[in-house]
Amino acid sequence: MFKVGLELFIQAGPEIIRFIKNSGEAGIFLDLKLHDIPATVSRAMDRIAGLGVDFATVHCGESQRMLEAAVKGSRGSVDVLGVTVLTSVSYEDIHAAGFKEEFFSDMSALVMKRAAAAKDAGCTGIVCSGLEAERVKKNLGKDFIAVTPGIRPFWEDMEKNDQQRVTTPAQAIKNGSDYLVIGRPIRDAKDPKEAAIQISEEIQAVKQEGYALL
Repeated sequence: MFKVGLELFIQAGPEIIRFIKNSGEAGIFLDLKLHDIPATVSRAMDRIAGLGVDFATVHCGESQRMLEAAVKGSRGSVDVLGVTVLTSVSYEDIHAAGFKEEFFSDMSALVMKRAAAAKDAGCTGIVCSGLEAERVKKNLGKDFIAVTPGIRPFWEDMEKNDQQRVTTPAQAIKNGSDYLVIGRPIRDAKDPKEAAIQISEEIQAVKQEGYALL
């Protein structure tokens, strides 16, 4: 599955979706992270549904009504994923933003609160760190999809760049992640093809241990 993020969508627009669909059988994850008043989010998701993508994202944010509006706007044509807490966000960030101690002292508590809201609103799943995927699966069910960004292969510097809550592909799968979002480790590698092969081998090794992606 190809992820089309905000940067690419702004540059290429809906045409990039059509290009991918006409180029093969791969699915499309449109990661625009909608965040606006419910009426606007509903109309935006209605437009996204017309593009024929598989997944689309909306921030869990402050209002469950926004999540419900996104699901309604999807018309059942695209699976809606709620973005819980960005993997670039740290405990210090949550504290500075004024959240209660229960949330900045335990980031997974905030993720779970937002994940539960997303499920109640009818979302297919959520976007969360691999560090939180196990708790999400345990509390909200194995069929509630967990999409995990912030993936850093074991051979890459885990402290690199702006991501804070990162995991290796192996760790994420063991914790129950269904889909791994892997961008920079491949895109920015000296040899992207070799990087993709190494990541695939790491995933296959975990699957052979008895873990499996859904």
